[in-house]
Amino acid sequence: MKVSVFRKAHFNAAHRLYNPNWSDQKNQEVFGLCNNANYHGHNYELEVKVTGEVDPETGYVIDMKILKDLIYQEIELRFDHKNLNLDTEEFKNLIPSAENICYVIWKILREKLPEKFDLMIRLYETPRNFVEYPA
Repeated sequence: MKVSVFRKAHFNAAHRLYNPNWSDQKNQEVFGLCNNANYHGHNYELEVKVTGEVDPETGYVIDMKILKDLIYQEIELRFDHKNLNLDTEEFKNLIPSAENICYVIWKILREKLPEKFDLMIRLYETPRNFVEYPA
């Protein structure tokens, strides 16, 4: 029997949406307020969904303590209270849009979880704006 389990987490981070290959004018036209040269921040809410077979010996898909610790170590410590553009390797050459942040989180966690699990990430940039990967 396959079951999905969810773990929520959050982190606060600043970013700037800016394409260095474009003029300042085009960046402003495309990204608007999100192109603020002094950056801006969000209180990101994260949902991690892990799907797999229930282990008959434990009754678990995955030990939630293990999942909690993995998210904390790999995501929260890496991104919380950081300027994503300046303080992280992942976004040195990648625009830190919600879509790209979501994919980066998925990629980091995918590498740490056994392949037997399906993984889905949902990232809320605001209570009304959110993305998920895979779609």
